[in-house]
Amino acid sequence: MEAPAARHSRAETELTVGSPGQMGELGRRLAKLLRAGDLVMLSGELGAGKTTLTRGLGEGLGVRGAVTSPTFVIARVHPSLGGGPPLVHVDAYRLGGGLDEMEDLDLDVSLPESVIVVEWGEGKVEELTDDRLMVQIHRAVGDTTDEVRHVTLAGLGERWAGVDLGVLSA
Repeated sequence: MEAPAARHSRAETELTVGSPGQMGELGRRLAKLLRAGDLVMLSGELGAGKTTLTRGLGEGLGVRGAVTSPTFVIARVHPSLGGGPPLVHVDAYRLGGGLDEMEDLDLDVSLPESVIVVEWGEGKVEELTDDRLMVQIHRAVGDTTDEVRHVTLAGLGERWAGVDLGVLSA
């Protein structure tokens, strides 16, 4: 059944990122737009920069602990050092499909007070909320020396309807 049109409100912007340093800076700028209850879904090829972006988010949110890929532990919680929301960083790459398999992570319980970032989450965590930020990172395939990434950010739902994602290109 199709959700009401208001549930599909979109805010969208596209950016070009020229280096890992710039990807981290994008994460730091994006962190200023995030608040507790936000779900950020990252997609892109292996090596596209998803964890680098999340590292920048962690720095921008002021969380404890080094943000590294949680591929083998599935999820890491980084508590805030300054009273802000904790960052829950999930790598769903090795998980099958659907929210049922992710229930042990208690993402639905963590979401209201945390910023949850899920790498490889498409088809797995959308049921958590109608409001989410989708981040697609595209890189040149086959050319490992090209550090240029094309990033598309699309905010879905009422939460993102009034957010100007264009400020991230400043």
